[in-house]
Amino acid sequence: VQLVESGGGSVQTGGSLRLSCVASRYTPCMAWFRQNPGEAREGVTSIGRDGSTTSTDAVKGRFIISRDNLKKSLYLEMNNLKPEDTGMYYCAADNSWASCDTDIDFLYWGQGTQVTVSS
Repeated sequence: VQLVESGGGSVQTGGSLRLSCVASRYTPCMAWFRQNPGEAREGVTSIGRDGSTTSTDAVKGRFIISRDNLKKSLYLEMNNLKPEDTGMYYCAADNSWASCDTDIDFLYWGQGTQVTVSS
């Protein structure tokens, strides 16, 4: 499965961005991760085949994950952005039909799209 992200950019604190990820085929479990140089990759949010979602506490109430299965696409609506949201954002996908959260070992990864939030 190939994943291609888009939508990153530079915004000021309080701004919004919408990330998109297009997959070469449908996968039941998809997620967004982020990472800064020298830091561990962090699971941000996931969405399963039934639309159930999980999110890390840091983004709850600000980020919304969604998917369009017909378009084989994953989205991340990011609102009220903070400098600590800065990072490379990666789309991930897996064939897991059971549980779907950012703790599973995702098989497929995109190249990433950079998000920079300035204060």
